[in-house]
Amino acid sequence: MKEQFEAIIRNIGEDLTRPGLVDTPERASKAMKYMTRGYDQDLDTVVNGAIFPSDNRNIVVVKDIELYSLCEHHMLPFIGKCHVGYIPNGNVIGLSKIARIVDMYARRLQIQETLTAEIADSIAKVTGTNCVAVVVEAKHLCMMMRGVEKQNSVMLTSTMLGSFRKNQATREEFLSLIRHLN
Repeated sequence: MKEQFEAIIRNIGEDLTRPGLVDTPERASKAMKYMTRGYDQDLDTVVNGAIFPSDNRNIVVVKDIELYSLCEHHMLPFIGKCHVGYIPNGNVIGLSKIARIVDMYARRLQIQETLTAEIADSIAKVTGTNCVAVVVEAKHLCMMMRGVEKQNSVMLTSTMLGSFRKNQATREEFLSLIRHLN
């Protein structure tokens, strides 16, 4: 990857011997590997068995999980937060594992629509519930730094599974929780 970054820097017209750029290809390579570390992770390893029996049948919500991803179209960052809710069906997942699942999928080349669905499907799979809600809100640098250059636009995506999709009251309870609690 280092050689590829050297080629990119040369192709934009820069001098790789300039003091500020001498180590940039190596640093950029390490940064890209870090920003895409989700490819080196899998769901079972991330969850690490942190599924626990529970009789709870009420909505569990984790909101404002920061996320950082790279759009697959321009490889520019999108930055935002994710809100996850689920209704347990005999099992709950360790709290930190929800954030780790968000990170695992966010740290891949992505579009936000797919990211939202992957998080919801994974929470459903590991907990055994079909009642999952995920909302992602993010700012996309591909829209802010190039193209239309709109600095204040925010993209919202949601995936609603089970009763979050079928039952308006359940969906509204989730949306109210992520909207109003600070």
